[in-house]
Amino acid sequence: MALSQPAAAGAPQRQGETELVRPTVGPAQIADRMLAALVEVNGVPGMAAAVWKDGAILWAGEAGFRNAEQRLPVEAGTVFRLASVSKIFAVVAAARLREQGLLDVNRPVQEIVDHLDNDWPPITSRQLASHTSGIPHYQEIDSGRGGIKFENMEKSVSVFSGRDLLFTPGTGYNYSSYGYTLLSAVVEKAAGQPYLDYLAAAIVPGLHIGPDITDTSHTDASTAYTYIEGELAVAPPHDYSYSWGGAGLGSNASDLAEFGGRILSGAVISDASFAWMQQPARLSDGSSVEEGGFPVGFGLRGGTDIDGERIVHHAGVTLGARSVLMLYPDSKVAASVLSNAPWVSNIEQTAIMLAAPFHKPLAPQDSNPCPLEATRYAGTSNGVSLVGTAHFVLDEGICVGTISIAGPLAEWFNNAPQRDTDSIRIIGLNAHRGLASAALITPYGAYDFRPDGGAYSTEFNSKRSLSVTFE
Repeated sequence: MALSQPAAAGAPQRQGETELVRPTVGPAQIADRMLAALVEVNGVPGMAAAVWKDGAILWAGEAGFRNAEQRLPVEAGTVFRLASVSKIFAVVAAARLREQGLLDVNRPVQEIVDHLDNDWPPITSRQLASHTSGIPHYQEIDSGRGGIKFENMEKSVSVFSGRDLLFTPGTGYNYSSYGYTLLSAVVEKAAGQPYLDYLAAAIVPGLHIGPDITDTSHTDASTAYTYIEGELAVAPPHDYSYSWGGAGLGSNASDLAEFGGRILSGAVISDASFAWMQQPARLSDGSSVEEGGFPVGFGLRGGTDIDGERIVHHAGVTLGARSVLMLYPDSKVAASVLSNAPWVSNIEQTAIMLAAPFHKPLAPQDSNPCPLEATRYAGTSNGVSLVGTAHFVLDEGICVGTISIAGPLAEWFNNAPQRDTDSIRIIGLNAHRGLASAALITPYGAYDFRPDGGAYSTEFNSKRSLSVTFE
């Protein structure tokens, strides 16, 4: 798909009409429809996503525009900023060097990187990866960091290497991209070659993954956008050479998912190393490290999906980007989602929903038919009663719904930085024509929307849910 609006082969079918053809609905068509609906609802100019399984990219989708002003569509090769998804490459590089006996992750980094200017207590690579080093994240003094081109890793590390730690290493948690700048310097020293060269040769050979190309004349570069009082605006130029390991890489969706697949298949690091990376990090008092409810390992976040299947992931947000790489270690599925604006989103759940048609059994046709006669819904969200309009059609065999939002639900969704919306979408995940399971497409992302008795329900987070019936 090139544009944000889904294209239909013919007029959507309403109940009671004679059915001439029963189109075959596959995972790719469902994922295409979800991605198109996301761009339509969330106000982000452009998105791309891909799913890897069984050694190959099974699906790659594009929606919206890589350049909204020139109406240039997102294409298969469009490169987006990876933001903090860049951190995955730094920790995988460190894990590979550890596996090869070239890096002791428990050794003080001061013994490896010889250009630190401070009196910090010993800090290990393990602590850098798990954000327990005490190194601060960006501070007010760093407001102009994106306007400087750093010549090498030593220069970028010097930005923060003389600052005070926030706490004694190992005693607390503080997310720090600067910690990953230092980790990439450790990788550089252990590998014996510049960090970006080592990534290209040993970690991502053959993939179009490298330094961010936004703000360049490269034909594959997407334009970075931001929001100013709800209005879309081109983001100012930003140079990420201060943290290649923390936020500075770019990729297209397929190559990012392919990289995830290489991790799952043991092509970059061994299965044993990948399992080691997933072990939750612990502070000096024995407590496990968590962020946003996800346990943090050697740079990777863990958890489970709604069905209890294990997931491993890392998301990112920065000027002109929102990104995620989602891995299923047991079913060997990798999913990537990229966009060119920093929308407020549950992007991890969005990746889960886009991957679902490819590794979750599609629901049968007759268990919950598409509610084509429905004109309204009634329900509750956090104990508050809701009513609104509902409209469903069969579009190329997929049950597609639109429901209006108002009141507290609209207030919550429209608290996002992008433009407001008065409706959200429902995309059926059935193999043919039904609504036995669905994705609820909102300004915050895609959520699992399942029948629960006579209602359809979802949990947006631990504090907010939605349950509705269609009438």
